[in-house]
Amino acid sequence: MHGEYSRVDSSPFKLPYLSSSSIPVKKVGINRPHSGGVGQRPSDAWSHDDERAESGYAFMLSEEGREMEDVVIVGAGIAGLATAVALKRVGVEALVLEKSDGLRTSGAGLNLFPNAWFALDALGISHKLTSLYAPCKRGYITNIDTGKTEEVSFTKMGRTEVSQELRGVHRHVLLESLAEELPKDAFRFSSRISSIVTQPQGSSSIVVLHMEDGTKIKTKALIGCDGVHSVVARWLGLSAPVSSGRWAARGLATFPEGHRFNYEFQQFITADKRAGFVPLNDKELYWFLFCKSTSCKGKDMRGNTELIQREVIESLAGDLPQVFSIIVQHSDLSTLSWAPVVFRFPWDMVFRNVSQGNITVAGDAMHPMIPYLGQNECLALEDAVVLGQQFGDLIIREKGVLTREVAGALRRYAQQRRWRAAGVMTCSYLSSIEGSGWLRKFLRDMVFNRLLLRRYINNVIHFDCGKLPCISSNMTELENERNTYHQVPISIEEMEVRTNI
Repeated sequence: MHGEYSRVDSSPFKLPYLSSSSIPVKKVGINRPHSGGVGQRPSDAWSHDDERAESGYAFMLSEEGREMEDVVIVGAGIAGLATAVALKRVGVEALVLEKSDGLRTSGAGLNLFPNAWFALDALGISHKLTSLYAPCKRGYITNIDTGKTEEVSFTKMGRTEVSQELRGVHRHVLLESLAEELPKDAFRFSSRISSIVTQPQGSSSIVVLHMEDGTKIKTKALIGCDGVHSVVARWLGLSAPVSSGRWAARGLATFPEGHRFNYEFQQFITADKRAGFVPLNDKELYWFLFCKSTSCKGKDMRGNTELIQREVIESLAGDLPQVFSIIVQHSDLSTLSWAPVVFRFPWDMVFRNVSQGNITVAGDAMHPMIPYLGQNECLALEDAVVLGQQFGDLIIREKGVLTREVAGALRRYAQQRRWRAAGVMTCSYLSSIEGSGWLRKFLRDMVFNRLLLRRYINNVIHFDCGKLPCISSNMTELENERNTYHQVPISIEEMEVRTNI
């Protein structure tokens, strides 16, 4: 389980690289020379002092030394970037490893429900998005088979926050809004993990990442945000996501003269599919369709955007309102995607490890779910804030990221997120039950639609994950003092005592 791992590439959106002289020097954490490639941190140079380090010594070294990260985040998607921003807000600079050679901003759009906006408020970036995207205060869910339409309100009585409503946003805009909060040297691209090893260090342990290029990275904490096929989740022993038997088509529709739709969420339900759309602005709409495709082979569809558009219009949307097909006809072909829908069973959150020692997961690496409720990215943003809260509390108590305290912080994070994720995953699974059998109809119509849907609206999408703790500036100054170069090795215990002075 802890051996070699292979991972699949996705098409990247490349950030413009800067000259190495323009990359800022890391101020919090152990100082390191910037000898690596432009736009990424240098690789490890393991020295002859390794044996002393493994027997309980940490080294604050100069250019010949080895770097020790406070936190390493695997994956530069929404979960990974949001977690890095949350940690930065509480004074912890993380290294983000990404297998692609640039930020991956593929994808059309996504729906962010009120709980996501609470998290974005805590991260300090919601204003970047609310100025671009108008809210949808209500939505309409139409059952095509029965003809009934139900109105759903996305505002909650007693709440006055302007941003706490549903808004459709461009995926790449959210990613770029998060990425620009981080320094350029927070990323190391083209980085693939071959194995993960925990190594005793004094009275605690650290994580050693063995990379495919032969380098090694040491860190006090490892957070896997590497998606549904997560390397870190596999190491923790979480079960592999399973196929739901469904496929997802998504895209952006563009109307140069304006689409003239109200800012309302529209969803259509049949016995075997879900489809819908939401305006992003006056000229663009984000649309989606989830179905069990029997008329085409999914592998033949992926990457063939013209075939995706034609299949949706001519076959899959045949029993949906004509307006949906018109929207798909106006799609920007470059934004179309076709992918299998996979999920993890909710009981994995309850009975398996989502955290072990100083290793944990977040986002789809923790809770991949059927996206019928639109909570995948929303929960990822919540995860990021809760991780920031735990590390912020650690900074306040211990005046630094101490190796011996990291496992406790991650354990508290896992305990806090375990039942929240399991509950939302259960709702997502029940909402996806399809077919006309009596048991399926009972679970879908009676259990979910009548008993759980209203509760879901109130308790899931209006969940507030809280704020990040305030970290005083003198704590950062103390860290900077502690992280000046030393040529003499000091024990971990001595380093921790210095942190608490």
